[in-house]
Amino acid sequence: MTVGFIGAGKVGFTLGKYFAVNGIEISGYYSQSYDFAEKAADFTESRAFNNIGGLVRECDVIFITTPDSSIKDIYLSLIKYDIKGKQICHCSGALSVKEAFPEIKKYWAEGYSIHPLFPVSDKYNSYKEIGSAYFSIEGDELHINEWRIFFEKLGNPVKILSSEHKTEYHAACAIASNLVCAVIEESIEMMTKCGFTSEQALCALTPLISANISNIIKTDPVTALTGPVERCDCETVSKHMGCFESDTDRELYRAVSLKLITLAQKKHPDTDYSQLIKILDKNTAP
Repeated sequence: MTVGFIGAGKVGFTLGKYFAVNGIEISGYYSQSYDFAEKAADFTESRAFNNIGGLVRECDVIFITTPDSSIKDIYLSLIKYDIKGKQICHCSGALSVKEAFPEIKKYWAEGYSIHPLFPVSDKYNSYKEIGSAYFSIEGDELHINEWRIFFEKLGNPVKILSSEHKTEYHAACAIASNLVCAVIEESIEMMTKCGFTSEQALCALTPLISANISNIIKTDPVTALTGPVERCDCETVSKHMGCFESDTDRELYRAVSLKLITLAQKKHPDTDYSQLIKILDKNTAP
């Protein structure tokens, strides 16, 4: 198959190079910025297109690797051309194929959502690491197993998703990736109140963060759980609740701690956490 990309950002660079080094023919790139398309084409030894129509004619598979907000609009511009028999793909974790590519069957084409569970942060180097990423695929049944086999041959684990679970799936990814940033930033801010600079705080917390994540990966969140919630240390948790100056920060601690209690109860089914739950309850907590 011949693959083309609309969008020459980090995802387009990364997937294009990943495909190219694994022997997939890359036709080239189209971008609103022709300069970006040229750079991506140079990186993947392919071609820069100055119009979408030229790329459509040259490709069997078209990846739309733009921000989520523009995927549908680009698709609507594609249907002005002959896309019969072509596969139109996007890499959004949030959008289902039905949302991104309405009535695609009407144009005798197939649509797929192909989402790498990977933080693509560097357009020139992320392709070296994406080989270990999990890919989730959602879309038309005609070629979905071919995509699964394709990525599995490259060494990527694959999960085929149903469209009704796409939003839950993306929320799960956001929690594990983005929301963690907020929790760590909250920790850094509290450390600065103790006299640390932000840089010192992150340096001090890094072994704690790294060891904890490593333990979660090696075992599971329940087994890796430590700390005052796991110990049912009501006095310490109560003191913590009094440390927060804003309702938002207090609610963050409260909500996460209540979720931790469900883990702690799995780890210690004979421990009574009812008093701790009362401390964290909105109506009784300070």
